[in-house]
Amino acid sequence: MMNDPLLKYREQHKHRLNYMPWLYWSLKPKQREWAEAWQAEYQAYLMEMETVEIGQNCFISPLAHIFAEPGRKIMIGDNTFIAADCTLHGPLDIGNEVAINHHCILDGGRAGIQLHDQVRIAAYSHLYAFDHGMALDRPIYQQPVTSKGIEIGQDVWLGAHVGVKDGVKIGSHAVVGMNSMVTKNIEDYAVVAGNPAELIRYRTE
Repeated sequence: MMNDPLLKYREQHKHRLNYMPWLYWSLKPKQREWAEAWQAEYQAYLMEMETVEIGQNCFISPLAHIFAEPGRKIMIGDNTFIAADCTLHGPLDIGNEVAINHHCILDGGRAGIQLHDQVRIAAYSHLYAFDHGMALDRPIYQQPVTSKGIEIGQDVWLGAHVGVKDGVKIGSHAVVGMNSMVTKNIEDYAVVAGNPAELIRYRTE
């Protein structure tokens, strides 16, 4: 047990940041000092252990699960955060000012996932850049796996519990409502929702 109340508070503050990483950028100078040291140590460890590049001023929760073996690189841009209990498997190309909230899953398959700048992904969203065959001549687990890749444009907001299928491109400035399943391309500025996701309106209207 920790007898120092300050250390107890710091551990709880770390726990809060793991699940609410946007608070990292509003820390007071004294808190920012230990938080930056904590992040620098963890990010250095992550880049040593996995094929990962991390930009400047990022927050990566140590409670996230990040896997990037050679050939499945993960690149993370500046001012980006990845919250607790996410599972990320490369190849992933994550831009600047991207938010990946807790319990998200991004698996790049072979073709990869690209998130352009300022993408916001709410909690429990799943992006899988691969698919299985479904022929009846053999069990599903023996089917060939295909991978076309996923691309999410700039300033896109995916609501909570959104799923994105392999081969999909979501245009810039689009919004996907929570609990939606995206199975086909989405145009720039479109607002979509549903399973499968369908157009509701355009943000320009």
